[in-house]
Parts: sequence; structure tokens; C-alpha cells
Amino acid sequence: MIRVLAIDDEPLALQQLTTYIQKIPFLELTGQCQSAIEAKEILNQEPVDAIFCDINMPDLNGMEFVKSLAAPPLVVFTTAYSEYAVEGFQVNAVDYLLKPFGLDDFRRAANRLQERLATTTPSSSLPTPTSSDEDDTIFLKTDYKVVKIAISDIRYVEGMSEYLKLHLKSTPKPLITLLSMKKFEEYLPSYFMRIHRSYIINLKEIQEVNKNRVIMDADTYLPIGDNYKEAFNDYLSTKFLGK
Repeated sequence: MIRVLAIDDEPLALQQLTTYIQKIPFLELTGQCQSAIEAKEILNQEPVDAIFCDINMPDLNGMEFVKSLAAPPLVVFTTAYSEYAVEGFQVNAVDYLLKPFGLDDFRRAANRLQERLATTTPSSSLPTPTSSDEDDTIFLKTDYKVVKIAISDIRYVEGMSEYLKLHLKSTPKPLITLLSMKKFEEYLPSYFMRIHRSYIINLKEIQEVNKNRVIMDADTYLPIGDNYKEAFNDYLSTKFLGK
């Protein structure tokens, strides 16, 4: 499935766009929004493979929005203004849909999107993190590029279906990668522990344990799952001083 975001400031156009997305079997609608500002917030929180984006929008138009992204997903532009076509392809857009467009036009754009994604996605179903023998770094694929991170920089890992969200000490923006919790857990050293089916934490980053929650900072409270409680309590007992 290709996870897509629909962006258009006109409610009727946005409704038509989402209806078309839902008619294509290999597209999964992750969200819809009426401004580039709202779209940025969604992209910071959710893994998205592609966006269908109107160009002529208030505050920040679709073209400038895409140019502002450090690692933009694949893009299909939608607009009523044909003069944007050349500029759209200059930012490597997959396709350009001129309003009003029908389902057949949309399906052709979706097929081109699928073909482009196939050429940029590894043939294996899941990327494998590669570790360095000299230090604690690993390499992960995110936003169609490979990045190096230090394992010690990871505060905690959050599982989201087929994706992982890595919360780092060095940046407020989490890193999102297509990988399973089980696979990633194999690469982590002993100071990491899984405390919930959706969370692996860096034990060195714990600030407090309160009942069935691990407090990582003032804004981050992570639950301790029943299946992981015994192992976590055993760890605490090895560090606990006092009665």
C-alpha cells in the first residue's frame, strides 16, 4: 500500500480527491488537510509515501511547500492553472493533474506514482539496519535516503504498525523508518529494554518510574505492558538502593 496525504484548500476539491484515492486499491489515505501548514504537521507525525497537493493555496502555496521540505515524499500536483506545469516537473513531481480532472486521469497519475515508488524502494520487504564495527552507529533508510545515527542518541523507540519512530536526544523531530520492532530490537545493546509492545526505551534516559509508567521527561509518559512488567521490575531491583 502507498500511504498518501491529500492537500487542497477547497473543500469540494478535497472531497473529490479523497474519493478518488479511496477508489484506487493500492492507495491508503493517511489524512486530508486544507493548508500546507497543516500538511507539515501531519508529515512530522506520520509516515507518508506521497502527497496529492494543490498548488494555489493561501499562506503557503503547494509549490513552495514542497520546496520547503528537507526530504519531500513523492508529489502529484493538482491545480487549475496550467502555467505551473513546467515548475512542477522542475521539483521532480511524479505527475501534474489539471483541474477539472476525472477518475481516469487520476488513475493514470496513481499508476505513475506506483511505478516511481517501485524504482526508489529496495526489493526486500524491510530494510536491514547496518551497524559499524568501530562505534555505536547504525544506518537506517528514511525519507528515501540512508542516514547514520548513534544508538546512544536514541531515547526511545515507538512502534507504529510497520514503521518505527525513533525519538532522539539530538533533535526534536523523530526519525521514521520502515522496520519491525523485533528486527530493530536485535541490534540494540543491553541498556535498551522493551517495556511495551509499542515501546523500547533507553534505560539510561529514565527520569522516574511511577506505577505502571516510565517517565522519560516532563512530557513523555510511557506505559509498561503486562507482558514486560516482570523483566522491567527485575532490572529495577538490580539498581534499587534502600528498603
